Amino acid sequence: MTDPSEELTPYLSVVFGRKPRSVTAIDVRSLTSYTDTLIIVEAGSHRQVTSLAENIVTGLKAKNILSMGTEGIKEGEWALLDYGSPIIHIFETKAKVFYDLEGLWSDAPRLDLSGFETALKSPKDPS
Repeated sequence: MTDPSEELTPYLSVVFGRKPRSVTAIDVRSLTSYTDTLIIVEAGSHRQVTSLAENIVTGLKAKNILSMGTEGIKEGEWALLDYGSPIIHIFETKAKVFYDLEGLWSDAPRLDLSGFETALKSPKDPS
């Protein structure tokens, strides 16, 4: 069995490149048949939800990864980007708390994303 976070590298590298407030990846393959992984991204504002979603779609398209469908990008409260596996949810903070997908999927294991966070937080100024 391959490490799920390795399969998510193209997706997560684009997500973390836009500095979201938080990112959680949930392995749901043993609990549902419609996807293997949910990536939940928190944005600080409606504008950031839209910006993150548009950037993710564009960045993945440049890697020849096309979405099966998208919803809510222009509205900016909650965007859904369906890549089969994964499905990426981008929430404005209040919507994330309201829908509480992490709580809904509390029985599912979380993937360790610390490698992505560390790699993208490298200092630009060595001083």
